[in-house]
Amino acid sequence: MAEEDDTRIRILQSLRGKICEGKNLGSCSAPNRQRDLCTFCTISLDQEEVFRTKVFDKSFSPLYGEDFYFEIPRPFQCLSFYVFAKGVFQRDLPVGKVSIRKEDLCKFSGKEHWFCLQPVDPNSEVQGKVHLEMRLNELITENGSVCQQLLVRIIECQGLPLISGQNCDPYATVSLVGPARSDQRKTKVKKKTSDPQFDETFFFEVSVFASGMSEEEESEERRPVELWNNGNLAQDVFLGETRVSVKILRNDHIHRAWYLLQPKGNGNKSKTDDLGSLRLNVTYTEDNVLPSACYTPLRTLLLQSPDAKPVSASAAHILGDVCRERYEAVLPVVRLLLHHNRLVPFVSAIAALELDHTQEANTIFRGNSLATRCIDDMMKIVGRSYLTVTLKPVLDEICESNKTCEIDPIKLREGDNVEVNKENLQGYVQKVFSSITQSSSSCPPLMCDMFRSLRQMASKRFPADPHVQYSAVSSFVFLRFFAVAVLSPHTFQLRPHHPVSMTARVDTHTHTHTHHLTLCLFYKCIEKVKKGFSLCLLNLIDCKRIHYKSCICCRREVQKRAQGRKRIGKKNFKKRWLRVTNRELSYHKHKGDTHSICIIPVKNIRAVEKVDESAFNRKNMFQVLHGEKPLYVQAGNCVEASEWIEVLSQVSRCNPGRLGTFHPSAYATGVWLCCRSPNDSQPGCKPCTPTMLANLQLDIDCDRETERIFSLLTSNYSKLQKMEDACASIAVYQGPLREQEDYSLFTIQDPKETFHTVQQIKHILENLQREHDNRSGTAQYGSQ
Repeated sequence: MAEEDDTRIRILQSLRGKICEGKNLGSCSAPNRQRDLCTFCTISLDQEEVFRTKVFDKSFSPLYGEDFYFEIPRPFQCLSFYVFAKGVFQRDLPVGKVSIRKEDLCKFSGKEHWFCLQPVDPNSEVQGKVHLEMRLNELITENGSVCQQLLVRIIECQGLPLISGQNCDPYATVSLVGPARSDQRKTKVKKKTSDPQFDETFFFEVSVFASGMSEEEESEERRPVELWNNGNLAQDVFLGETRVSVKILRNDHIHRAWYLLQPKGNGNKSKTDDLGSLRLNVTYTEDNVLPSACYTPLRTLLLQSPDAKPVSASAAHILGDVCRERYEAVLPVVRLLLHHNRLVPFVSAIAALELDHTQEANTIFRGNSLATRCIDDMMKIVGRSYLTVTLKPVLDEICESNKTCEIDPIKLREGDNVEVNKENLQGYVQKVFSSITQSSSSCPPLMCDMFRSLRQMASKRFPADPHVQYSAVSSFVFLRFFAVAVLSPHTFQLRPHHPVSMTARVDTHTHTHTHHLTLCLFYKCIEKVKKGFSLCLLNLIDCKRIHYKSCICCRREVQKRAQGRKRIGKKNFKKRWLRVTNRELSYHKHKGDTHSICIIPVKNIRAVEKVDESAFNRKNMFQVLHGEKPLYVQAGNCVEASEWIEVLSQVSRCNPGRLGTFHPSAYATGVWLCCRSPNDSQPGCKPCTPTMLANLQLDIDCDRETERIFSLLTSNYSKLQKMEDACASIAVYQGPLREQEDYSLFTIQDPKETFHTVQQIKHILENLQREHDNRSGTAQYGSQ
């Protein structure tokens, strides 16, 4: 990393929320108000559209109910929500808009609000700012009289809008407008830029201070500056204006300032008809990400959460406790733990805690707990490619077909046959169900690991209920995963999110199909669970073990060192045929030899690691740690060595008793060559490599996720303090203080451990806040 990057702050923006519903859309007094109004919503950053809902059919009060989330890739000034009426033979017509300036977004963050729609006028679609300088000089004219000369310099503009997705070709006009005069000048056109540098100066003769104008007349003499986009062959497009009274120079002969561009008429709004309202939930997040080293203490503390005893005293669980009402608080923890392969042990620990408080098997994992929220987010992150393979082909067929599946008598169209529609629906249900039940080989290993852990814990908690091991995971697999994917394919990017060309009928057709399909699929799965669906569910959970049951993961010729030998020499290495399945690792004398010289059960493998080249003076070495003596193997090349390590790590990743450390070299001449320890049973001197999931590709910015966690903890600092007080009180008085209602919101099993973790968190937060304060001067957002 370059030296200048060591102190820079990265400013990253994101937006999440929900377009909930509309109410009384359209002008009620309009004489030609459409009876069959089909509407949709869009979201724009300034004037660039970034999101679009489906078309809602025939309703003045549509229930959109669409979640949105996206990263904001550039600076912006205004966030706008537009409502459009879908046109059939003409372009879509704007109904109204809700515009929120960036600095005002914090007022509405995280809560639903009703917003009145404002009219959409091309002359009001304004953004950006202009930098001006004004100067007043005295001049003596040819006849000897004294007059005032106004100097206006247009320096630059910033943040002008995109026109049809492209940078505009802006120019500026400067006008001096008074009661009896009008004088205008124009700058040159600047090509393809939203931040034009004009630096042009214009001169006007004025007499406002020398004349006997009344105060009313004087206030009218103003200098409008208008910004336009040069349309070439088309009509020029208004970009905004600002009006400044010349009288500001009475006591200040030089004036220089930035002005926000305003709509026509300086933003004066006339009374308009009621266009309806829109209910929105908007959360804007701006992460000021410090250099990575600043987050090491907090990141380390969070990654220790799976090992905390009890887990309720861990930093990750404490975050979930103090931010219990904020759903987005779970996601950064899940992403951070996922990146470092620590998610499964953490979720297993908090799920076990939840099971301890579950009294009935039929209510297992049914609430909105920390464990269920973590699993939901995990499935959305790692399950996307799985759903693409499993459901996308079927959903594409459903969404692009002309078959009708409507079975509600009230919603049947003229000419529809309900029996035919039922057959269509049943056919689609069968296709989706078959795709799911035959998808075991595509299920992500991490999901298998997670559900296997839940199944085992559920069976242990309710040993008398033989079905609990399936019901413990069925709600996740079907209701929270497959059903969501079928009902809202865009959530997992299985279908384009309501493309512009999609008509109202197609949107309604698709929504009807997926809605009915989800319900039928749910009831079909319930029946299958009761009548032997257990085997299919086991296939999903144990998919990788079953997938490899009758196939070989890898087999090649290698050089194998005799196990247990303490001398290092060429004679100790022999060519062998190494073979691994999901059940066993074996080596043979020759290729095709059915007799195994040695068999190592996969369940006994505790680690697979590289070996230093210096150990045996050989390249591409790896070791399989499975008992007292490791198995040393030399692969044919570096690619084969990596493949062996990956395959063996994958098939053994769930084994109990996996090692945390290993020796990267060999034990020879009475010592370990790496750490020089004479004890051949000495624990390893180097941490084992975390087992990465082969089919899981994640692009996670761990520093940003840690910064989000810092922001969440900081905004809930008062709750941290209450938790610390609760721990202290419980430790002193040996029991909860019932009169303190706030204490009941926290899970405190071990007050001393929890108290210690809270103190660590507070100390880390204070240090991180100092880092932000010290570096804030280097990253003032929007500064000049």
